[in-house]
Amino acid sequence: MESRPSKAMSKACRAGFHEAPADGEAVVPVRRTQDDRWAANLAAARQYHAREGHLQVPRNAVEDVAGEQIKLGAFLDNTRRRAAKLSAERRSELDELGMRWS
Repeated sequence: MESRPSKAMSKACRAGFHEAPADGEAVVPVRRTQDDRWAANLAAARQYHAREGHLQVPRNAVEDVAGEQIKLGAFLDNTRRRAAKLSAERRSELDELGMRWS
């Protein structure tokens, strides 16, 4: 008989944990810094560019990077909308991949 994961286990998996918390233990997701999120999204963009040869990604595209699902299309769309707020370094990193800004 196959057992189903407990609600705590399901919540832990959605939060990015791979082990169930002990009984009565609260599930607290690990907070990632903005730099960590940027690095993960940039890695997804680089992977997509290496495979496809461009960075014209559909809005709903999801890229698997080392087992993590990155919503690359949404990231690039949101980044285009906030281009004026990007640092020169981050803008340059995307320019190297042929980012289309408009």
